Amino acid sequence: MKEPTDTAGSRPPKVRAMLRTLREDLLTARWDPLPKLSRPRWLAWLPHLLIGYVAALFGSVVTAQVNGHYQVDRTLAILLGVLTSVSIVVAMCWPMLGWWLALGAAVAIAVEIHPTVMLGQPWPWIPIGVFAFAPVVLLVALRVPPRVTVGVVTTTLVLSLVGELGFRPPPGQSTLTEAVLVLGVTGVLGYSLRAVRLARGRLVEQETLTEAERAQRTLLEERSRIARELHDVVAHHMSVISIQAQVAVHLAENPSEELKENLAGIRGNALEALTELRRVLGVLRSEHPDDPANPHHPQPTLAELDALVANVRAAGMEVTTEVAGIRRPLSPGLELTAYRVVQEALSNCLRHAPGSRVEVGLVYGPHSLHLCVANSAPTRSASPSPGAGHGLLGMRERAGMLGGDLAAGPRPGGGYEVSVVLPLDPPADALAEESRDRDR
Repeated sequence: MKEPTDTAGSRPPKVRAMLRTLREDLLTARWDPLPKLSRPRWLAWLPHLLIGYVAALFGSVVTAQVNGHYQVDRTLAILLGVLTSVSIVVAMCWPMLGWWLALGAAVAIAVEIHPTVMLGQPWPWIPIGVFAFAPVVLLVALRVPPRVTVGVVTTTLVLSLVGELGFRPPPGQSTLTEAVLVLGVTGVLGYSLRAVRLARGRLVEQETLTEAERAQRTLLEERSRIARELHDVVAHHMSVISIQAQVAVHLAENPSEELKENLAGIRGNALEALTELRRVLGVLRSEHPDDPANPHHPQPTLAELDALVANVRAAGMEVTTEVAGIRRPLSPGLELTAYRVVQEALSNCLRHAPGSRVEVGLVYGPHSLHLCVANSAPTRSASPSPGAGHGLLGMRERAGMLGGDLAAGPRPGGGYEVSVVLPLDPPADALAEESRDRDR
């Protein structure tokens, strides 16, 4: 369907739209305070004080000229001078409202002095009038877009031209040229100062972004340094453990099968830990760990739970497992969290409850997965652990990430128990974290 067009062609709708936009820009009382100086702090209000002084000065001069030169009643002259001062002060916070007040004051002055204009006296602007109007135009141009500044100056000059052509008394002198020069220069000056202020703001923003990028680069360099140091120190010792476990069999005379199995388990665990270490340090070295161009070994799942339990049994701890419910694949994030919780709980049993019996329970419910790792009282004292004691905190954070709950504490008959409930439908705010875990 063809859209209706104006009888004068396609231009009038665009012109009407431009005029409507300009009208909305001019007919507004939006709060836009004059920005304070940021440094030094004691000069923050200096521009406001100077503008207040200028407003009082121009108000007094307008009063004197309207009363003395044009013989207007003194009370009315004082009111017109006060209105001129108020328009400048208002323009500091409401630029467009201040301009309308100044324009109203100028029109009122022109109307009041019209009957008393004598030969050679300027009209519609009094001698100081256009200069008293210039601060308002400057304050407007400092805060509004260029098109609004053009609209303000143009509207003022058009009203001056209408007054010159239609209402100027015969003895009066034209002030149009003076108004064009003063208001035009003031508008250009205000636009230039506004452009400088915006450029400085963008420069500060860019410097802030640059500083953030520099901090990020420093962080990445520090992560890379830590990764290298960890690899140099930890990987060396893990490699030595693996080699010593392999050689120890040949150094012992007639080694038993149990000794061979334990040494093989030590070597296997050392190699697995070394592989895990290199994978984690690879993530530390990478600026974008989720980048598919930097693939890593897939994260463990509950399918590898039997192998984890076998390693713990090989270390000399009695572990029993029980699985209830229909065993089925879960989301990668849930699988990883469940595996890590069981792994950390079993590690705590090895460190803090040597000789105890451990029970691992896994229940697949319709809406949640229940995990329980419980150990009996230890049969011998535990050796001092060099760890930082963040294992339980890490398990709680992993469970909380998926909206689950973790309870841990001593058992009534001795020992310790860790119980976790993980919902099968994690909350929406955990999906992003789960996606990152899945991609690694």
